[in-house]
Amino acid sequence: MDEVPLETRELRYFVAVAEELHFGRAAERLGMAQPPLSRAIQRLERRLGVRLLARDRRGVALTDAGRTLLHEGRAALEATLAAGRRARRAGAEGGAGERLVLAVKAGAFHELLRKLLAAHAAEPGSAEVEVVPSGVCEQEEMLRDGRADVALLHVPPRSLAGFDSERLSTEGQVAVLPAGHPLAARASLSMAEVGAVPDLPLARWPGRDGFPPGPGPEIHDQTQLAQLIALGRAAAVFPESATSWLWSAHAAVPLVDAPEVAGHLAWPAHSRSRALAALVRTATRL
Repeated sequence: MDEVPLETRELRYFVAVAEELHFGRAAERLGMAQPPLSRAIQRLERRLGVRLLARDRRGVALTDAGRTLLHEGRAALEATLAAGRRARRAGAEGGAGERLVLAVKAGAFHELLRKLLAAHAAEPGSAEVEVVPSGVCEQEEMLRDGRADVALLHVPPRSLAGFDSERLSTEGQVAVLPAGHPLAARASLSMAEVGAVPDLPLARWPGRDGFPPGPGPEIHDQTQLAQLIALGRAAAVFPESATSWLWSAHAAVPLVDAPEVAGHLAWPAHSRSRALAALVRTATRL
């Protein structure tokens, strides 16, 4: 079968249409007129020899081939974007030495991160590490799109596909509740007990495909979550080490049946950075 090389522009056009499932909205998102976008997608389909989109009076839907290209195209665009960002970051150093950007969820891994940074800084010739506290479930995306070189993240639920990683910790989980709630006085809770409280729905975290269904509020940042819990409008489940951000209006109760979560240091599998390799060696020694 003949190879059909794809251009970044083609992928960007297709991903926009595939995500919007509407040529007009995709054209507006891309800042272009709809007719040339439609022609570009048709040319792409002819070149590939497959239908990517099924069009009818009801709208636009992805074919099996289209779903495959959406998945692969997103990854390819992310890799291209990441390469540019990391190249600019390396060039901006001006000979001053490599700098690593480490993404970590705000409030998480506080003690582990403190020890890691101190041990790394004590190594001769160690690179500067810029710590970027990230939003909810954002570390993986920061690695994929090049905003970060390395990340501390919890597994599960996030995926390590495409990354190399080292497991640094394993810990239990806790329910974070309003301090005045009756369940906050318990020595421990089960997941079923936490999920069965009608006045404290579990907060919903964003994923790649949006928020999961459920009655709980959609959470966009740590401050929003903290306030909703303090007001008695939501509850959340966190790894034990991620509770350093708790307010006095919060309580953390151990969950006896929640799965343990592992803390991983993760980085792109193709990385050849010596500075990153040095940071990983320091982390594994800890």
